Amino acid sequence: MDNTPIPVGKFHTLRNGYRVHYHEAGVPTPGKPTVVFLHGAGPGASGYSNFKHNLQVFADAGWHCLAPDFLGFGLSDKPEKLNYSSPIQVAMLKELHGALGIETIVPVGNSLGGAISLDYYMTHPGDVEKLILMAPGGLRDPREWVGESVGLQTMWAWTSNRPTDMEEAKRSFHDLLALLVHDKADITADAVGERFPIAMEQPMILYQTLTCPYYLPEQLATIEVPVFGLWGKADKFLPYEQNEILKGALPNARISLSDECGHWFMIEQKERFNRECLEFLES
Repeated sequence: MDNTPIPVGKFHTLRNGYRVHYHEAGVPTPGKPTVVFLHGAGPGASGYSNFKHNLQVFADAGWHCLAPDFLGFGLSDKPEKLNYSSPIQVAMLKELHGALGIETIVPVGNSLGGAISLDYYMTHPGDVEKLILMAPGGLRDPREWVGESVGLQTMWAWTSNRPTDMEEAKRSFHDLLALLVHDKADITADAVGERFPIAMEQPMILYQTLTCPYYLPEQLATIEVPVFGLWGKADKFLPYEQNEILKGALPNARISLSDECGHWFMIEQKERFNRECLEFLES
């Protein structure tokens, strides 16, 4: 594939015929889980664009790492007729892990990726050794709070009515990305360039069907593996106060909050993110 907006990694063809794209770093170690980085739902998102500052750092620390693109995202297939909901993405991940010989994992999920991490655990609890969640979905009924989320309202407006003029589309796309971060300087030309071409290819049905379950506190309390949650207090997408839900359900969960971070902890606070997550993995 030439002229792709992100580097090409590897592909796996699923039993249903769709191709999933992923980046891989490090080598598997017997008895040690694979760290699986799961990106968010922002238009044009991919495993690479979300985790390019983290993947190799974790691999250099001795971890086998995957960063897949969900169906409908990155360089994975984007069929016009598909239900893109969480169960479909969980099934894709389970099949991919099986094909690669991966037995146990530590999901590292941002936003949508956090919600799918929770859903993966609830579906395949024996596969998951730990959970790392950055501003995850899945902790509260979205009907109770999404109306107050400036970021999500702006994202849905953009995806449901993409500007047809390319210059206007790119300008408004930049403005959307700027809502994801505390410091707008983090939205570089490269950040836009990695995401915008993919965003313009994503089918409308993706965001119409991209739903995830949410879990009640008593359901979250059944999680039996160590959990680490990270939130930025300047998050305009998923309110950082939702960390209280996780703490209330799982008092032993480790929580990290940043005053100078929005929705992209792994990008905006990459050194801190890498350090704290690796400490959690080794603990």
